[in-house]
Amino acid sequence: MGNLEKIKNYFKEVKVEMSKVEWPSKDTTVKYTLIVIGVSATTAVFLSVLDYFFGLGLDIFLFR
Repeated sequence: MGNLEKIKNYFKEVKVEMSKVEWPSKDTTVKYTLIVIGVSATTAVFLSVLDYFFGLGLDIFLFR
């Protein structure tokens, strides 16, 4: 079997496997995307607040 035949066979197998995939609906994708954005934003705010207060604590501890 030549290299070209192997490549053709690979893409045929990929096409068959991709047809077996159960893709999520648009509503599900949007819902999960919004959840990820919300959790990411919440985590960013939480870590920012922690950073601010640890910075204040270090300033008080080191410079006073």
